[in-house]
Amino acid sequence: MSNSTVSSINTLLNKTLIALHLASNDEIISEAKDNGVQKKRLSVKEKMLSYNPMAHCQPHTLHYAMKGLGYLPTPVLEGLIGYLKGPHSKQYLHANAHLRLILAVNSHLKTPLELTPMHELRERFAADAVAMQAPSVWHQAGGSMLSNIKPFIKKGETPVNWEDKTIANADDGDMTIRCYQAGTKSIGAKKRHAHNPDKTAMLFFHGGGFCIGNVDTHHEFCHAVCEQTGWPVISVDYRLAPECPAPAALKDCIIAYAWLAEQCHTLGALPSRIVLAGDSAGGGLSTLIAQQLTAPNENAWLDLGADGQKMFDLLKKLPAPLAQMPLYPVTDIETDYPSWELYGEGLLLDHADVAVFDAACLENSPLPRIHILNSPMLGDNSKVCPTYIVAAELDVLRDEAFAYAKQLESYKVPVETHTVLGAPHGFIHFMSVHQGLGQETKNIINGFGGFVREVISTKSRLVA
Repeated sequence: MSNSTVSSINTLLNKTLIALHLASNDEIISEAKDNGVQKKRLSVKEKMLSYNPMAHCQPHTLHYAMKGLGYLPTPVLEGLIGYLKGPHSKQYLHANAHLRLILAVNSHLKTPLELTPMHELRERFAADAVAMQAPSVWHQAGGSMLSNIKPFIKKGETPVNWEDKTIANADDGDMTIRCYQAGTKSIGAKKRHAHNPDKTAMLFFHGGGFCIGNVDTHHEFCHAVCEQTGWPVISVDYRLAPECPAPAALKDCIIAYAWLAEQCHTLGALPSRIVLAGDSAGGGLSTLIAQQLTAPNENAWLDLGADGQKMFDLLKKLPAPLAQMPLYPVTDIETDYPSWELYGEGLLLDHADVAVFDAACLENSPLPRIHILNSPMLGDNSKVCPTYIVAAELDVLRDEAFAYAKQLESYKVPVETHTVLGAPHGFIHFMSVHQGLGQETKNIINGFGGFVREVISTKSRLVA
């Protein structure tokens, strides 16, 4: 990269940082002028990697910074990618320069998970995930006229309300669930109440390797589902490993399902129209719950003794889910598929990450590693509900999502697979900072909505 190009990029970065309040005018001026003191001028690479927006700025600064990179000219983006030794266009054919720059920066900033205490990792992930979300999704839709004319509620949009509730988890402790509901929809000067014509509710399980993540880290996605479909969405803050190893998360999510089945009438939904969704580890939980609600395995649950028997008895009483949407899910903890080698290094989820999460979740589990309640592909999936599977192309878990879909298809289970080309594992976290992934996420939600409505229509025709 030539000196003139470096100088131009430095100038552009300085202007961008001032605009985003990541640096003050004084800081920029002090870099440009020595004031009689000899100072080392930072390179572009050093400058990009030295800013720490979370420490000094408002919560959503990372959202604006990452989104702002997408407005840079492609040659500048490609130059920065090359400077950071990031992936080139021939390596990831379907990932544009903006996304490849995000991947390059992540690769440089990423700290090996085994070197980070789990509580610190949780805090960092939560802070960064929220910082990437659009500020608008954190504004509650109110009931007063003034609250509904706020500038962040655009004409024709459906405002969303949410409330955190505390329910009992599987071991009689406390567990948080976040309940989203569509509010009042603005149409010109008039307003109408957004109802739930599908009489459907979604139960969502966040990702994070069963070790990190919470209802905040996936707030934006749940908010978007509620806004686009009109369905109430219930996000589950299940217990995490290693403090609570498998199958604690599974049991908590089943308890949350039981709560929703009992309470969904208060949300305008029917117990027979609960849909499941989750990403990554949460997608794995979705597939396990869909399996155990339709074909509970008594012997597997008896491996947990009396508590397992209680869970099995509960499963037999619960209604089957209407459909599920696992996003880039964990479905097979043993088999090494081709994507494991293709995308196991240099992306958002790598071999080392999987090893850390795997050990934390399973090493102290009361169940053996190879067990039906740990790996969905080992159980009976012949009666699983209709499934809309979302896979990411640049994902170490991609092929196990395909294998799960193929298994369901062999049982004649209605399946639709949507593969997002050029997307890494965890791409829903970029939905408001990367234009292409934002549109893909919107299409996925709309696609699943149509899929669910077709399932409802098919069931209605069969009853008739």
